[in-house]
Amino acid sequence: MKLVIPMDIIEILQDYMIKQNLDAYIIPTSDFHNSEYVSDYFKARAYFSGFTGSAGTLVILRKNAYLWTDGRYYLQAAKQIEGRPIILMKQGQPNVPTISEFLNKNLKENNKIGLDGRVVTANFVLDLKKNITIPVEILSSIDIISPVWTDRPKLPFSVLYKLDPFFSGKSFTEKIKDVRQAMKKAKADTFILSALEDQAWLYNLRANDIPHTPVFLAFTLITQEQVTLFIDSNKIDLTIEKYLDENDINIHSYFDIFDTVKNLKGKTILMDFKRINYQLYSSCCQNNTIINQEDPTLLLKAIKNSTEIKNIRLAHIKDGVAFTKFMYKVKTGYEKKEEMSELSLIEEIDGLRAKNEGFVDISFQTICAYKDHGAMMHYSANPQSVYPIDDHGFLLIDSGGHYLEGTTDITRTLLLGKPTDEMKVHYTTVLKSMIALANATFLKGCRGISLDVLAREPIWKLLMDYKCGTGHGVGYLLSVHEAPNGFRWHIAPERNDIAVFAPGMVTTDEPGIYIENKYGIRIENELLCVPKATTPYGEFLGFETLTIAPIDIDAIKPSLLTKEEKEWLNQYHETVYKTLESYLSTEEKEWLEKYTKKI
Repeated sequence: MKLVIPMDIIEILQDYMIKQNLDAYIIPTSDFHNSEYVSDYFKARAYFSGFTGSAGTLVILRKNAYLWTDGRYYLQAAKQIEGRPIILMKQGQPNVPTISEFLNKNLKENNKIGLDGRVVTANFVLDLKKNITIPVEILSSIDIISPVWTDRPKLPFSVLYKLDPFFSGKSFTEKIKDVRQAMKKAKADTFILSALEDQAWLYNLRANDIPHTPVFLAFTLITQEQVTLFIDSNKIDLTIEKYLDENDINIHSYFDIFDTVKNLKGKTILMDFKRINYQLYSSCCQNNTIINQEDPTLLLKAIKNSTEIKNIRLAHIKDGVAFTKFMYKVKTGYEKKEEMSELSLIEEIDGLRAKNEGFVDISFQTICAYKDHGAMMHYSANPQSVYPIDDHGFLLIDSGGHYLEGTTDITRTLLLGKPTDEMKVHYTTVLKSMIALANATFLKGCRGISLDVLAREPIWKLLMDYKCGTGHGVGYLLSVHEAPNGFRWHIAPERNDIAVFAPGMVTTDEPGIYIENKYGIRIENELLCVPKATTPYGEFLGFETLTIAPIDIDAIKPSLLTKEEKEWLNQYHETVYKTLESYLSTEEKEWLEKYTKKI
């Protein structure tokens, strides 16, 4: 979406707030399903603030506006809101209040807070009510966005398609049986499922309602007898209609869900307050017993079955071929002084992936960041900001693909030209961090907060850190960021990534060093959690590296690597070469042999 933002749009919204007798209005980054990535219709926070990152909340008072975002986006947000009447609130930093703490301090008794209860979670509103101690009124059904955003895009539309059992590994019938068993365990007779990825997984259906996330806008109501899908019926062709009918899935209109849950009475309803919107919760909480519990589909989806695992390995071979061809193009093109830019290289890597059989889409907007742009973790290249690739420096490329065989996410930092000793030390330290986590052996029961220090320790020894998690779960032809598994040194409730690790989970391993106005370094592989051994001391787990692509050796300082780290890198590169050589041209194969040589 290209944002055309009137410079006084905040003032226009504030004038409208005053007319509605509101003292504060909250605009999150969300849709009706608390999705991380949203379609253009739901990009209200981006429209009003100018900040386009995937996470942030805009709070507007009558005279001022404030933007909360996390460490991934501090630099990007500061640049994008520069010159606008918005104050950046660096979430998680010392002396930066939470939104409820801020409202407590800046509102007066009997002030009114407005928000659209369809785009905030039940947890968010309930926490506001709990933590705002002064008597204020929270109005949760106020949409003042649409009247002000006059050229707002329409709700997304795409046609559903079916994922064959050859790829999904389990049928809808098998999956709904598991869900109903979880409902029985929770003693619930009704389950409201809102998360888009979970519904796509459950039905073995995909679509394109959100860019680079193959899902569709829908709600699902499940009982022990019926499954009802609330969706725009125009998205269902005759093939999908037959499939739904064969599986006894009822179809209702998308917005019917709100009236349907209002009419539920005497039910015991399972819902996840972190994922269901406040309007759905408030519509049925008075006349029913509510069980606030994690969606059972979340863990069922995160633990990949044997078919999915087999397919994911194939996806990474395809993806590795594309990336290796790309790395060859960049390295040799630089030596030949070919004209390249961040934008041209994005087109290059995206185009190479698209040539793969089974390719569906890129898994997120490709990040290609040269020199100091790499210090912005989620930098987005545009014609106004891009650098030509014609000088010494690091090129950070973070990219991935959706294939019928699964989803990939890989980051490599490529050295172009001559490095300083500082650059080599930082690059080698990031490599050491990535290897340390990939090599982990741990007792079953460990979470990401148990293991994250393995990746951070080498960087912490430099008295440095990175302001994000070390890794996130990855979906199967779903979101590239998938709860509930991840690596993080502290609990961040909004990320929902501290689940106990289990065999079958796929998680990224991506430590980094980011120095403002200099460069960014990140090396990322995907890891599959696998059983290691069972001994008298318990069941031990570890990781299998899924990503198959060369790691740039030009910036490595070998003296900083231990014998074990060198062995890991040499074995990894031997696997990369043997796996990919048959897919490459003679020139590419010779180049890859050089870049996977032993150190």
